[in-house]
Amino acid sequence: MAANKVKIGGKVPEFSLPSTGNKNVRLSGLKGKNIIIYFYPKDATPGCTIEGQNFRDNIRKFSLCNAIVLGVSRDKITSHEKFKKNQKFPFDLLSDEDEKICKMFDVIKEKNMYGRKVIGIERSTFLIDKKGILRNEWRKVKVKEHVNDVLQILKKLK
Repeated sequence: MAANKVKIGGKVPEFSLPSTGNKNVRLSGLKGKNIIIYFYPKDATPGCTIEGQNFRDNIRKFSLCNAIVLGVSRDKITSHEKFKKNQKFPFDLLSDEDEKICKMFDVIKEKNMYGRKVIGIERSTFLIDKKGILRNEWRKVKVKEHVNDVLQILKKLK
């Protein structure tokens, strides 16, 4: 069964994933908030750490826009808990070990790693509005200015 792929302007299908803090995060439980969901390849790797730190360091700006931030990778919750604690992330990390949500957002891609072809998460971010509508997506994210780009679009939603 192919997962429904999300499209800008369309309603994001309900999903639920295990999360740090011994929780299960459901999309329907987040209604009324703007949601920044960023997909990253692997906990505690250099690019993923910097990306998470950038979201962490700007969390107040996201809060002022009535937005929550969620990070998603295929790592296990135990890895997420350690990563979150070490980096003092004020947001939850969700575990998508079976790639169901990754496939729904179409972020599983063939990548080149040290000359080898591997299948993994393409760094991507999505903005879901208060009503559950996908408003923007960023694919093949370059970490450096990414959080500022997300904030600019988020501020236009107000």
